[in-house]
Amino acid sequence: MFKPFTLNLHQRIVRIERPQIMGIVNVTPDSFFAGSRTPGHQEICRRVEKMVADGADMIDIGAYSSRPGADDISPVEEMERLRIGLKAVREIAPGIIVSVDTFRADVAKMAVEEGGADIVNDISGGNLDPEMLPTVARLKVPYILMHMRGTPATMQQLTDYKSVTADVAKELSIKLSQLRELGVADVIADPGFGFSKTTGQNYRLLNELEHLTDALNVPLLVGISRKSMIFRPLDITPAEALNGTTVLNTIALLKGASILRVHDVAEARQALTLTSLTTDTRWTHSPY
Repeated sequence: MFKPFTLNLHQRIVRIERPQIMGIVNVTPDSFFAGSRTPGHQEICRRVEKMVADGADMIDIGAYSSRPGADDISPVEEMERLRIGLKAVREIAPGIIVSVDTFRADVAKMAVEEGGADIVNDISGGNLDPEMLPTVARLKVPYILMHMRGTPATMQQLTDYKSVTADVAKELSIKLSQLRELGVADVIADPGFGFSKTTGQNYRLLNELEHLTDALNVPLLVGISRKSMIFRPLDITPAEALNGTTVLNTIALLKGASILRVHDVAEARQALTLTSLTTDTRWTHSPY
Protein backbone atom coordinates (compact mmCIF):
# COMPACT_ATOMS: atom_id res chain seq x y z
CA MET A 1 0.00 0.00 0.00
CA PHE A 2 1.24 3.49 -0.88
CA LYS A 3 2.64 5.56 1.99
CA PRO A 4 2.78 9.39 1.68
CA PHE A 5 6.26 10.90 1.82
CA THR A 6 8.01 14.25 1.54
CA LEU A 7 10.83 15.52 -0.66
CA ASN A 8 13.09 18.50 0.02
CA LEU A 9 13.42 20.16 -3.39
CA HIS A 10 15.83 23.09 -3.21
CA GLN A 11 14.67 23.93 0.34
CA ARG A 12 11.01 23.55 -0.62
CA ILE A 13 9.28 20.70 1.23
CA VAL A 14 6.83 18.89 -1.05
CA ARG A 15 4.44 16.33 0.41
CA ILE A 16 3.59 13.50 -1.96
CA GLU A 17 0.08 12.22 -1.20
CA ARG A 18 -0.35 9.70 -4.03
CA PRO A 19 1.82 7.65 -6.38
CA GLN A 20 3.68 9.75 -8.92
CA ILE A 21 4.03 9.32 -12.68
CA MET A 22 7.55 10.08 -13.92
CA GLY A 23 7.88 10.57 -17.67
CA ILE A 24 11.08 9.45 -19.40
CA VAL A 25 12.88 11.88 -21.70
CA ASN A 26 15.97 10.43 -23.37
CA VAL A 27 18.24 13.02 -24.98
CA THR A 28 19.97 10.21 -26.86
CA PRO A 29 20.02 8.69 -30.34
CA ASP A 30 20.28 5.07 -29.12
CA SER A 31 17.95 4.31 -26.18
CA PHE A 32 16.45 0.80 -26.37
CA PHE A 33 12.94 2.10 -27.12
CA ALA A 34 13.10 4.17 -30.29
CA GLY A 35 9.94 6.06 -29.39
CA SER A 36 11.66 7.67 -26.41
CA ARG A 37 14.59 9.16 -28.33
CA THR A 38 14.47 12.96 -28.43
CA PRO A 39 17.92 14.21 -29.48
CA GLY A 40 16.90 17.77 -30.40
CA HIS A 41 15.37 20.79 -28.67
CA GLN A 42 12.09 20.76 -30.59
CA GLU A 43 11.62 17.00 -30.15
CA ILE A 44 12.18 17.37 -26.41
CA CYS A 45 9.71 20.24 -26.18
CA ARG A 46 7.03 18.26 -28.00
CA ARG A 47 7.57 15.19 -25.83
CA VAL A 48 7.46 17.20 -22.59
CA GLU A 49 4.35 19.08 -23.71
CA LYS A 50 2.56 15.78 -24.33
CA MET A 51 3.72 14.30 -21.03
CA VAL A 52 2.51 17.31 -19.07
CA ALA A 53 -0.83 17.24 -20.91
CA ASP A 54 -1.12 13.51 -20.16
CA GLY A 55 -0.58 14.07 -16.44
CA ALA A 56 3.11 13.63 -15.65
CA ASP A 57 4.12 14.62 -12.12
CA MET A 58 7.84 14.38 -12.79
CA ILE A 59 10.24 14.29 -15.73
CA ASP A 60 13.34 12.08 -15.74
CA ILE A 61 15.88 13.25 -18.26
CA GLY A 62 18.89 11.20 -19.32
CA ALA A 63 21.60 11.62 -21.92
CA TYR A 64 23.50 8.32 -21.61
CA SER A 65 21.93 5.09 -22.81
CA SER A 66 22.42 2.25 -20.34
CA ARG A 67 21.30 -0.53 -22.68
CA PRO A 68 23.96 -3.22 -23.34
CA GLY A 69 25.93 -2.36 -26.46
CA ALA A 70 25.10 1.35 -26.41
CA ASP A 71 27.85 3.77 -27.37
CA ASP A 72 29.94 5.20 -24.56
CA ILE A 73 30.00 8.99 -24.47
CA SER A 74 32.22 11.40 -22.59
CA PRO A 75 31.04 13.40 -19.58
CA VAL A 76 31.38 16.54 -21.70
CA GLU A 77 29.01 15.19 -24.36
CA GLU A 78 26.58 13.97 -21.70
CA MET A 79 26.56 17.45 -20.14
CA GLU A 80 25.98 19.15 -23.49
CA ARG A 81 23.03 16.90 -24.26
CA LEU A 82 21.58 17.53 -20.80
CA ARG A 83 21.95 21.28 -21.12
CA ILE A 84 19.74 21.13 -24.20
CA GLY A 85 17.27 18.83 -22.48
CA LEU A 86 17.03 20.68 -19.19
CA LYS A 87 16.57 24.00 -20.95
CA ALA A 88 13.71 22.57 -23.02
CA VAL A 89 11.99 21.01 -20.00
CA ARG A 90 12.15 24.24 -18.02
CA GLU A 91 10.80 26.21 -20.99
CA ILE A 92 7.76 23.96 -21.28
CA ALA A 93 7.15 23.03 -17.65
CA PRO A 94 9.09 25.37 -15.33
CA GLY A 95 7.43 24.06 -12.17
CA ILE A 96 7.58 20.33 -12.77
CA ILE A 97 9.86 18.11 -10.66
CA VAL A 98 12.89 17.08 -12.73
CA SER A 99 15.28 14.24 -12.06
CA VAL A 100 18.53 13.79 -13.95
CA ASP A 101 19.47 10.23 -14.93
CA THR A 102 23.26 9.93 -14.63
CA PHE A 103 25.86 7.85 -12.84
CA ARG A 104 28.54 10.56 -13.05
CA ALA A 105 29.01 12.95 -10.14
CA ASP A 106 30.24 15.87 -12.23
CA VAL A 107 27.28 15.54 -14.57
CA ALA A 108 24.88 15.44 -11.63
CA LYS A 109 26.50 18.55 -10.15
CA MET A 110 26.12 20.46 -13.41
CA ALA A 111 22.51 19.35 -13.86
CA VAL A 112 21.52 20.49 -10.36
CA GLU A 113 23.55 23.68 -10.04
CA GLU A 114 23.35 24.90 -13.64
CA GLY A 115 20.27 23.16 -15.02
CA GLY A 116 18.04 23.29 -11.95
CA ALA A 117 17.43 19.54 -11.66
CA ASP A 118 15.66 18.59 -8.43
CA ILE A 119 16.63 14.92 -8.04
CA VAL A 120 19.61 12.74 -9.01
CA ASN A 121 18.69 9.33 -10.46
CA ASP A 122 21.71 6.99 -10.46
CA ILE A 123 21.38 3.55 -12.10
CA SER A 124 24.58 2.39 -10.42
CA GLY A 125 23.76 3.30 -6.83
CA GLY A 126 27.10 5.06 -6.57
CA ASN A 127 29.11 2.06 -7.78
CA LEU A 128 30.33 3.58 -11.05
CA ASP A 129 31.59 6.86 -9.62
CA PRO A 130 32.94 6.95 -6.04
CA GLU A 131 32.25 10.68 -5.90
CA MET A 132 28.53 10.35 -6.57
CA LEU A 133 27.25 9.77 -3.03
CA PRO A 134 29.37 12.54 -1.43
CA THR A 135 28.35 14.87 -4.27
CA VAL A 136 24.65 14.20 -3.74
CA ALA A 137 25.14 14.88 -0.04
CA ARG A 138 26.76 18.24 -0.79
CA LEU A 139 24.06 19.14 -3.32
CA LYS A 140 21.36 18.37 -0.71
CA VAL A 141 18.98 16.86 -3.27
CA PRO A 142 16.90 13.67 -3.16
CA TYR A 143 18.63 10.62 -4.60
CA ILE A 144 17.16 7.69 -6.50
CA LEU A 145 19.22 4.69 -5.46
CA MET A 146 18.93 1.91 -8.04
CA HIS A 147 20.13 -1.66 -7.63
CA MET A 148 22.59 -2.87 -10.22
CA ARG A 149 25.65 -5.07 -10.14
CA GLY A 150 28.64 -4.40 -12.39
CA THR A 151 28.20 -2.15 -15.41
CA PRO A 152 25.60 -2.07 -18.20
CA ALA A 153 28.04 -4.19 -20.25
CA THR A 154 28.59 -6.84 -17.54
CA MET A 155 25.41 -6.73 -15.44
CA GLN A 156 23.68 -9.72 -17.02
CA GLN A 157 26.61 -11.93 -16.02
CA LEU A 158 25.99 -11.06 -12.35
CA THR A 159 22.62 -12.64 -11.64
CA ASP A 160 23.61 -15.14 -8.95
CA TYR A 161 21.27 -14.56 -5.98
CA LYS A 162 20.42 -16.78 -3.05
CA SER A 163 17.05 -15.00 -2.87
CA VAL A 164 16.69 -12.11 -5.30
CA THR A 165 14.33 -10.01 -3.14
CA ALA A 166 16.28 -10.53 0.08
CA ASP A 167 19.62 -9.96 -1.63
CA VAL A 168 18.45 -6.79 -3.41
CA ALA A 169 17.05 -5.50 -0.11
CA LYS A 170 20.33 -6.23 1.66
CA GLU A 171 22.48 -4.56 -1.00
CA LEU A 172 20.25 -1.49 -1.11
CA SER A 173 20.20 -1.32 2.70
CA ILE A 174 23.99 -1.10 2.77
CA LYS A 175 23.87 1.84 0.38
CA LEU A 176 21.06 3.46 2.36
CA SER A 177 23.23 3.35 5.47
CA GLN A 178 26.10 5.00 3.60
CA LEU A 179 23.79 7.74 2.34
CA ARG A 180 22.40 8.36 5.83
CA GLU A 181 25.92 8.65 7.24
CA LEU A 182 26.71 11.24 4.57
CA GLY A 183 23.60 13.21 5.50
CA VAL A 184 21.40 12.48 2.48
CA ALA A 185 17.89 12.94 3.85
CA ASP A 186 15.63 11.90 0.96
CA VAL A 187 16.29 8.57 -0.74
CA ILE A 188 14.03 6.75 -3.20
CA ALA A 189 14.88 3.11 -3.88
CA ASP A 190 14.65 1.46 -7.29
CA PRO A 191 14.92 -2.37 -7.44
CA GLY A 192 16.51 -2.12 -10.88
CA PHE A 193 14.21 -4.27 -12.98
CA GLY A 194 16.18 -5.56 -15.95
CA PHE A 195 19.55 -4.72 -14.41
CA SER A 196 21.60 -7.71 -13.21
CA LYS A 197 18.46 -9.86 -13.16
CA THR A 198 17.01 -12.63 -15.28
CA THR A 199 13.43 -12.51 -16.50
CA GLY A 200 12.39 -14.93 -13.77
CA GLN A 201 14.15 -12.87 -11.11
CA ASN A 202 12.42 -9.73 -12.33
CA TYR A 203 9.01 -11.36 -11.86
CA ARG A 204 9.93 -12.78 -8.47
CA LEU A 205 11.00 -9.29 -7.39
CA LEU A 206 7.78 -7.76 -8.70
CA ASN A 207 5.69 -10.39 -6.94
CA GLU A 208 7.48 -9.67 -3.65
CA LEU A 209 7.63 -5.90 -4.06
CA GLU A 210 5.79 -5.17 -0.82
CA HIS A 211 8.47 -7.09 1.10
CA LEU A 212 11.10 -4.81 -0.39
CA THR A 213 9.08 -1.74 0.59
CA ASP A 214 8.77 -2.99 4.17
CA ALA A 215 12.47 -3.89 4.41
CA LEU A 216 13.77 -0.54 3.15
CA ASN A 217 11.12 1.84 4.54
CA VAL A 218 11.68 4.41 1.78
CA PRO A 219 9.59 5.32 -1.28
CA LEU A 220 9.97 2.82 -4.12
CA LEU A 221 10.37 3.70 -7.79
CA VAL A 222 9.43 1.04 -10.34
CA GLY A 223 10.82 1.30 -13.87
CA ILE A 224 9.57 -1.56 -16.05
CA SER A 225 8.30 0.41 -19.03
CA ARG A 226 8.61 -1.59 -22.28
CA LYS A 227 11.54 -3.63 -20.90
CA SER A 228 12.67 -7.07 -22.03
CA MET A 229 10.89 -8.73 -19.09
CA ILE A 230 7.72 -7.78 -20.99
CA PHE A 231 8.54 -8.14 -24.65
CA ARG A 232 10.64 -11.32 -24.53
CA PRO A 233 8.08 -13.59 -22.82
CA LEU A 234 5.42 -12.26 -25.20
CA ASP A 235 7.70 -12.56 -28.26
CA ILE A 236 7.02 -8.98 -29.29
CA THR A 237 9.08 -5.79 -29.70
CA PRO A 238 9.47 -2.84 -27.28
CA ALA A 239 7.17 -0.88 -29.58
CA GLU A 240 4.44 -3.47 -28.97
CA ALA A 241 4.92 -3.67 -25.19
CA LEU A 242 2.60 -0.91 -24.00
CA ASN A 243 -0.22 -3.21 -22.93
CA GLY A 244 2.18 -5.44 -21.00
CA THR A 245 3.72 -2.38 -19.38
CA THR A 246 0.31 -1.23 -18.16
CA VAL A 247 -0.41 -4.67 -16.70
CA LEU A 248 2.84 -4.70 -14.72
CA ASN A 249 2.51 -1.06 -13.67
CA THR A 250 -0.89 -1.91 -12.23
CA ILE A 251 0.61 -4.80 -10.25
CA ALA A 252 3.38 -2.51 -8.99
CA LEU A 253 0.85 0.09 -7.82
CA LEU A 254 -1.19 -2.53 -5.99
CA LYS A 255 1.99 -3.67 -4.26
CA GLY A 256 2.90 -0.20 -3.02
CA ALA A 257 5.02 1.50 -5.68
CA SER A 258 5.47 5.22 -4.98
CA ILE A 259 6.67 6.28 -8.44
CA LEU A 260 6.18 4.76 -11.88
CA ARG A 261 8.92 5.67 -14.36
CA VAL A 262 7.32 5.34 -17.79
CA HIS A 263 7.54 6.16 -21.48
CA ASP A 264 3.75 6.40 -21.79
CA VAL A 265 2.30 8.82 -19.27
CA ALA A 266 -1.39 8.75 -20.24
CA GLU A 267 -1.67 4.98 -19.87
CA ALA A 268 0.20 5.00 -16.55
CA ARG A 269 -2.10 7.74 -15.30
CA GLN A 270 -5.13 5.65 -16.25
CA ALA A 271 -3.68 2.66 -14.37
CA LEU A 272 -3.14 4.87 -11.33
CA THR A 273 -6.65 6.31 -11.48
CA LEU A 274 -8.30 2.91 -11.69
CA THR A 275 -6.16 1.19 -9.06
CA SER A 276 -6.81 4.06 -6.67
CA LEU A 277 -10.53 3.33 -6.92
CA THR A 278 -10.00 -0.07 -5.27
CA THR A 279 -9.30 1.76 -1.99
CA ASP A 280 -11.79 4.59 -2.50
CA THR A 281 -14.84 3.83 -0.37
CA ARG A 282 -16.98 6.15 -2.47
CA TRP A 283 -16.72 3.56 -5.22
CA THR A 284 -16.28 0.30 -3.35
CA HIS A 285 -19.49 0.95 -1.40
CA SER A 286 -21.43 2.17 -4.43
CA PRO A 287 -24.16 -0.05 -5.97
CA TYR A 288 -22.87 1.03 -9.37
